Amino acid sequence: MTRICVVTSQTLAAQNAAARLRERYGTADIDNADIVVALGGDGLMLETLHRVIGTDKPVYGMNFGSVGFLMNAYSEEDLEERLLASQRTRIFPLSMTVLDASGQQHSALALNEVSLFRSSYQAAKLQIIVDGETRLEELICDGALLATPAGSTAYNLSAHGPILPIDAPLLALTPISPFRPRRWRGAILSNRAIVKFVTQEAAKRPVSAVADNVEFQSVIEVTIQEDRSHGVTLLFDPGTSLEERVLAEQFRY
Repeated sequence: MTRICVVTSQTLAAQNAAARLRERYGTADIDNADIVVALGGDGLMLETLHRVIGTDKPVYGMNFGSVGFLMNAYSEEDLEERLLASQRTRIFPLSMTVLDASGQQHSALALNEVSLFRSSYQAAKLQIIVDGETRLEELICDGALLATPAGSTAYNLSAHGPILPIDAPLLALTPISPFRPRRWRGAILSNRAIVKFVTQEAAKRPVSAVADNVEFQSVIEVTIQEDRSHGVTLLFDPGTSLEERVLAEQFRY
């Protein structure tokens, strides 16, 4: 039998459903499980993927949230059979390295995106360097982000960035409320690119950097590249793969 670990969000409905699943299919702790079943929304899924990153434990989500883009429909029936029949999607994170104003270095992984945000009423000024070459000397904006294909339908899409096919070897570089250059809408980069943001007038215009849900304040430089040494596997019911969902999202209106 498949050893299943059920994790859940804090909502009462999800916790009650998790209790029923554990009683019916047994339970294992996350270290000894073969598969992790996550009951909640996309936020819980992202949190769970970070918990299992690098362990090769696949995650099957069932939706108890508001959007559930990364989740399957909830059902208590035939769980083991559905897990065996599920389609697998492998995604890789971005590795973010930050130098802050105190000279300290920090690092974090992002499965969706790395975002830079202004931290005061002043607009941020960012220099953008790709593979050692300055591509934009000064972007005046509320911020900017670099998104993976998996994250391209999340905050990146809300910021009017492009949707990337899930298996495309690409990254989306997208400005957030750009003021100058006003008409710049971002760039599509190779997933081999090394992207560096350098903050200008950092004391006057403080900037924070966020990798999914990990935030660092008062950053001076942020360097980002895809990390192929880590990865996570998501499970989807047949016909509802992440590839299909990303494709369908491009035809919504």
